[in-house]
Amino acid sequence: MMTPLITILDDTLEIRSLLSAALTDAGFETRSFSRASEFEQHIPKLTPALCIIDLGLPDKDGLAVVANMAAQSGAAILIISGRSNLQDKIVGLELGADDYITKPFEMAEVVARVKALLRRGRGQPVSSDPTMSFQNWTVDLNQLQLTHDDGTIERLSHAESQLLRMFLAQPKRLITRDQMLDALSDGAADTYDRAIDVRVSRLRSKLRDDPNDPQVIKTVYGAGYIFIADVTSGAD
Repeated sequence: MMTPLITILDDTLEIRSLLSAALTDAGFETRSFSRASEFEQHIPKLTPALCIIDLGLPDKDGLAVVANMAAQSGAAILIISGRSNLQDKIVGLELGADDYITKPFEMAEVVARVKALLRRGRGQPVSSDPTMSFQNWTVDLNQLQLTHDDGTIERLSHAESQLLRMFLAQPKRLITRDQMLDALSDGAADTYDRAIDVRVSRLRSKLRDDPNDPQVIKTVYGAGYIFIADVTSGAD
């Protein structure tokens, strides 16, 4: 079994060194970068399981890096930042991050969050066939890719793929907010209802699903969501 690779993007040498040491001790392989340009140059050649990204970078807005990673990679994304207000956290999640930690932080907390993110989805009862179809879409859960009947291809971020994985495992059934929070945070993150709404909204947008007339994901106000589309496996 390959050792998961964690990439670290932070302009502070001490933070990079401490994170790398803590994650290496926890059994991970790490690669560290101080600038966004260096990170984005090397990341296509790597296959990280998770990327830790600081928002306060000298050469590029960290949120832009997060957005690019979410669109182009299936890696989980953990933001670390000195920005502690709720709106910054919401924006980070809207752009595709999976979790958000504010500075200063304990190294043990970062390691716990990383492990929790990489555990997500492992115990969910999804079809053994990674290819599934619904509405006008086919999803490849291994490639984190959606293909529409018209040929359009959409990449799924790690967060979006985990949410869709949950829906595909339980079609036509109400999934409550509490169930979603438990499954998507794995008990390690400071999650909140708004985070769930943001992720559902992002997934709906990629599925072209009108929330006012849903054909895929229906909102049950005050309770949760139901995946109302018919689902078939690739073998059907």
